[in-house]
Amino acid sequence: MSIANAVLAVAARQPDHPAIVWEGGRLTYSGLADQVDRIAGGLMTRHGLKPGQRVAMAMENCPEFLPVLLGVWRAGLVAIPINAKLHPREFAWIFANSGAALVFATPALASKLETALPVVPTNSGDYAALTSAEAVPAPETDLGDLAWIFYTSGTTGRPKGAMLTHRNLLALSHAYFADVDFIGPEDIRIHSAPMSHGSGLYALPFLLRGAQNLILRGSFDPERIFETLRNHRNVSFFAAPTMITRMLAHPDAGGEARGLKTLEYGGAPMYVSDLKRGLELFGPTLYQVYGQGESPMTITNITKDQHAETWRDDYDALLGSVGYARTAVDVQIIDPDGAPLPAGEIGEIATKSDNVMAGYLDNLEATAKAIRDGWLMTGDLGVMDETGMLTLKDRSKDVIISGGSNIYPREIEEVLLTSPAIHEVAVVSRPHADWGEEVVAFVVGDAEPEAMDRLCLDNLARFKRPKRYEFVDALPKNNYGKVVKTELRERLKGGSQ
Repeated sequence: MSIANAVLAVAARQPDHPAIVWEGGRLTYSGLADQVDRIAGGLMTRHGLKPGQRVAMAMENCPEFLPVLLGVWRAGLVAIPINAKLHPREFAWIFANSGAALVFATPALASKLETALPVVPTNSGDYAALTSAEAVPAPETDLGDLAWIFYTSGTTGRPKGAMLTHRNLLALSHAYFADVDFIGPEDIRIHSAPMSHGSGLYALPFLLRGAQNLILRGSFDPERIFETLRNHRNVSFFAAPTMITRMLAHPDAGGEARGLKTLEYGGAPMYVSDLKRGLELFGPTLYQVYGQGESPMTITNITKDQHAETWRDDYDALLGSVGYARTAVDVQIIDPDGAPLPAGEIGEIATKSDNVMAGYLDNLEATAKAIRDGWLMTGDLGVMDETGMLTLKDRSKDVIISGGSNIYPREIEEVLLTSPAIHEVAVVSRPHADWGEEVVAFVVGDAEPEAMDRLCLDNLARFKRPKRYEFVDALPKNNYGKVVKTELRERLKGGSQ
């Protein structure tokens, strides 16, 4: 069984109900089923792909995203949705590392890709041929088969492919039904955040329940969100905290929002004051999710009901936390030796459930470090109280979260160090009112900021480029020679260098 087969069963029950809606068009569930079968048939016959092969998706939010994703699965293949904001060289590295056999791409990205692989632009004759190909018998798919390879960077400076199975994705969907909402055909899912990440993952429970998926092309625009809420009911969507901040600052924030059913947020810290403002304006619709690519969208949560528990003595602490373990998910705090810690002590967050990835693609060493006896070591530090409420304390992987996107310092450091004018570099974050965090590079050397900017822009996505360079004579280090980044962050707070 695969997610695609389950969606086709939904289509058989409600063929005329809208499945995908976008500005200027819609696709019913029968139309979606037809495209899924034809894309799968074309991938198998026209392109000769065999079950288990991998298909990359370099796609911005578009109506074709879900038919392609389901078509890949219907053919017994593995999907690799990729962040559309990456640099062409980053795309090329993922194509090679994943062993992708073919790439689907939206037009703007297709023209920039650097690859010898077959590329199928969604506006091309090749794509039209796929959607008109003959359907062929689909191969058998087991729940343990790979479905989605989610590339998530680590401290090594190179992305790692978290291998998610069909069982992982079904567990994610079932947890949504258990913890977030009951979903039915009358529900609408807005996709304004990237579908290559959380928004696309959360399309799955809506497809499995026959709901509508409304695709908003282009960058996030609060005006379009509020327009949708004025014209529709039972609307749910996922947003990074920075998106919610923009919504709260919009002139329509205090107006009509009865169409909003659920606003899920996650991926970065959110100020308690902003949460209270959001609850005041949008009512009890907010839902917080804490997860990571290795256990997608499903570790802990603060439910909509819990957001409304203003009577609690620890209400502010609750809003500042990441809540409680999800249904059928175990979470514990462990010490460096892997032993569980008592309530109130800080340690690494570990989780165990059917959501946890199968491992990292072709990386046994990283998998062994990340998964121990079925427990995923998140790399995040936290503390849990006697009631099971979890609060994050630090990110041991030094990840920077800016505008809802993860930025990994080691990637930037390795690029900057290719300049002979840079002797040492350490990348850290500092708080930013609009984006949550921004990137700052401490540099030992005499490189010009313009040259460092160009080096980053030639090798990395634009959003990863440092917004500020601090020149220092030496980096602070401990007795083992390791750079003490906490001291650098403190310097930024104090304004000293």
